[in-house]
Amino acid sequence: MFDKVLIANRGEIALRIHRACREMGIHTVAVHSEADENAMHVRLADESVCIGPASSAESYLNIPAIIAAAEITNADAIHPGYGFLSENEKFAEIVEQHKIAFIGPTAQHIRVMGDKISAKETVKKLGIPVVPGSEGEVRDYETASKVAKEIGYPVIVKAASGGGGRGMKVVHNEGELQNAVSSAKSEAKAAFGDDAVYLEKFLTLPRHIELQVLADEHGNCIHLGERDCSLQRRHQKVLEEAPSPALNAEEREKIGEVVAKAIQGLGYRGAGTIEFLYENGEFYFIEMNTRLQVEHPVTEMITGVDLVREQIRIAAGLPLSLKQEDITISGHAIECRINAEDPFTFIPSPGKIGDYHTPGGLGVRVDSALYSGYSIPPYYDSMIAKLIVHGKTRNECLMRLRRALEEYVIDGIKTTIPLHQMLIRENDFVNGAYDIHWLENFLNNLET
Repeated sequence: MFDKVLIANRGEIALRIHRACREMGIHTVAVHSEADENAMHVRLADESVCIGPASSAESYLNIPAIIAAAEITNADAIHPGYGFLSENEKFAEIVEQHKIAFIGPTAQHIRVMGDKISAKETVKKLGIPVVPGSEGEVRDYETASKVAKEIGYPVIVKAASGGGGRGMKVVHNEGELQNAVSSAKSEAKAAFGDDAVYLEKFLTLPRHIELQVLADEHGNCIHLGERDCSLQRRHQKVLEEAPSPALNAEEREKIGEVVAKAIQGLGYRGAGTIEFLYENGEFYFIEMNTRLQVEHPVTEMITGVDLVREQIRIAAGLPLSLKQEDITISGHAIECRINAEDPFTFIPSPGKIGDYHTPGGLGVRVDSALYSGYSIPPYYDSMIAKLIVHGKTRNECLMRLRRALEEYVIDGIKTTIPLHQMLIRENDFVNGAYDIHWLENFLNNLET
């Protein structure tokens, strides 16, 4: 097992990784920008190293600085968390070249799954169902038109290297297609340095369902059930729950077996998430995330499995500590992403935290690096906390979540807590009757 792990991230996920390491008897190194000098994970880690100015490009994305920090502190391994360098194949390669363990998959798997075209082709061969669409990249309007006619409108143009909704255009008819392809290619080039796009059938009322998997280098692979991440704004997740209200036990087991078998066949190592669109009882692969997900706590709450601990064990060369038959789904969990934003205009609200009080009680968990007097810097993602609640049933979970949101006090800034309080009381959400377009429609109706 590792003696010392460097945490190449910030905020709540850096603190989450630190806690898992300490419970395993592993020392931690916190790297930080100048803006994060007083961050919680920096205060709690055994050692800390400043790796640059506030700008992410000069600090958390600065590979030479992170490698140097690992070498001067004699770290055995690096955990990238999520975001930043977590899915950067070059970073994974460089870490391994310096004889430091990368707590994540191989650079090859990051590369294959990082390109959505190659990812789709790969999983299709492994037996995972995919959305009907183009065979690889669509280079021009003529090709796009032919594919669109074959699969039928509406279609969606997607950036091969995309994410976060950039380089995505929904097309309802032939007249919109040429401009959509051109616009998507331009956006993709500007955002990702790659103008490759592809076409898929646009599903009208799907849910966003994702499967959590764990695999080791000894050929073992298990799935830990699904998460429903359908409540999204501009393709960004807002609230997640597990298990999904839309699936039954038979569907869950069936898609879980398909995914676990495919990931095992891939020879994958580490934690991973297979994301699907789900409509009319059918699953359609959209992408694989080769890292820990923001929403991983809901899976931990319903399975009792510490995913970060398993990530560390796998990276150390140990076999999974669990077999598929050991995984049982118990109760229901919901996670609310709390952002430092106006709850309805979504304008960022960085600033100094005044009074700070977290909710507690049975089944309540808060993942956050906030504390009273801490100043939230304006340079990074606005998510400042995750409130995760577990109950024996979905209804119990909802009632507990209402109570927990009422207790949560974050003074000095605006947060999205009021939005969550509103969302979880809506009949459609209470009844589990929502899809990936529901939240956008809800917010649009609020404006009118």
